[in-house]
Amino acid sequence: MTREEKLNVIEDLTAQLAENSTIYLADISGLDATTTSNLRRACFKANIKLAVVKNTLLAKAMEASDKDFGELPEVLKGNTSLMFSEAGNGPAKLIKTFRKKSDKPLLKGAFVEEAIFVGDDKLDALVSIKSREEMIGEIIGLLQSPAKNVISGLKSGGGKLAGILKTLSERE
Repeated sequence: MTREEKLNVIEDLTAQLAENSTIYLADISGLDATTTSNLRRACFKANIKLAVVKNTLLAKAMEASDKDFGELPEVLKGNTSLMFSEAGNGPAKLIKTFRKKSDKPLLKGAFVEEAIFVGDDKLDALVSIKSREEMIGEIIGLLQSPAKNVISGLKSGGGKLAGILKTLSERE
């Protein structure tokens, strides 16, 4: 690889790091061709971009990036694959599911919405992160609950204020 090609790769990696708020670093070394193909297929279906990168080039891209990757450059040893996703827990769920059949991929670290996770022991914490859509769904559910109580109070109380108050006070 020429110096110019390396600079182009660093530039591309820096752009990808800037564009994504969910970045996982994983070790997929030792996977045979079939298992690697299955992993790539699972990533594609889950809308996760998977790319094998050279550690030195990724380290330089992290350095050139505006983001603070904290301890992540320190885990760039051995084989490293990058996983980009829109959902903060998407790659973690995929890794956990995949590990039911294989001991890899191993989680080296993750950068999720400016939070940094280092080590394979953080996989369960990353799986439990709720996506933006899940959080919005929960908030809407919580906001709808009082409205449903008022509506059912109106229906069961015959539309009179006393009936509504009685029904609502019984539910508390």
